[in-house]
Amino acid sequence: MLKSLDLDFEVKTREVDETYPSDIAPLDVAEYLARKKSDAFGELQEDALLITSDTTVVVDSTILGKAEDREEAISMIQSLSGRTHKVASGVCLRTREKFLSFTEITKVTFDVLSAESISYYIEKYQPYDKAGAYGIQEWIGMIGINKIEGDYYNVMGLPVNRLYKELSNFK
Repeated sequence: MLKSLDLDFEVKTREVDETYPSDIAPLDVAEYLARKKSDAFGELQEDALLITSDTTVVVDSTILGKAEDREEAISMIQSLSGRTHKVASGVCLRTREKFLSFTEITKVTFDVLSAESISYYIEKYQPYDKAGAYGIQEWIGMIGINKIEGDYYNVMGLPVNRLYKELSNFK
């Protein structure tokens, strides 16, 4: 998605413990984790701009992480079926001199999904690396999501519109 903004960048990763305090509000967890990821890079080079992010799916007050197996993925999607949930992406921008973090929230509404549709999606797409066990850009999003309020790309994992605006003002 960053490539689509015509930005020059390189991807670097760090292992980060993604646990969070139990008393943090569910919609604040993604920004907390984005900050934690930023901290893992320590001191930055003079001309570096670091962007870190994390995305969570929240239904009611429950955070749906990544499914560990087929049964958990089915359970997660069943909990979203016929309901509206929120996708929160936390982003952190950091240089040596400046720091900014923010959260972007998008509401997503699924149609009622049949057991057959859910099973087909899990078997074919194996969405175990996605929060909430689904990808809006995949088959389940095309046939199951009937409404979104907010940034589509936020649901994919990065609030591109807001990020672009914040980067423009960050200089």
